Amino acid sequence: MTKADIVNEISKSTGIEKITVQKTVEAFMDAVKASLTNNENVYLRGFGSFIVKKRAQKTARNISKNTTIVIPEHFIPAFKPAKTFVIKVKDQVKN
Repeated sequence: MTKADIVNEISKSTGIEKITVQKTVEAFMDAVKASLTNNENVYLRGFGSFIVKKRAQKTARNISKNTTIVIPEHFIPAFKPAKTFVIKVKDQVKN
């Protein structure tokens, strides 16, 4: 499902114009990005959490040049679904 599909679904189910829904969805995504950029997690009860994960420093190998490089520690955005969300998806996939 793409962002356009999400906008269409919300517009159909609520009766709100697509342009308004699109602005709302984009504002939500901008708010999540801004929060994660400021190292603040976003918690949506019953849905999940957008969090910032710290990746430790590690050594990697370039096989073609037979050299090793050090990848410094860094932070990445991640999504952790809520338990109720995970259970609902598991139940739907089984059926």
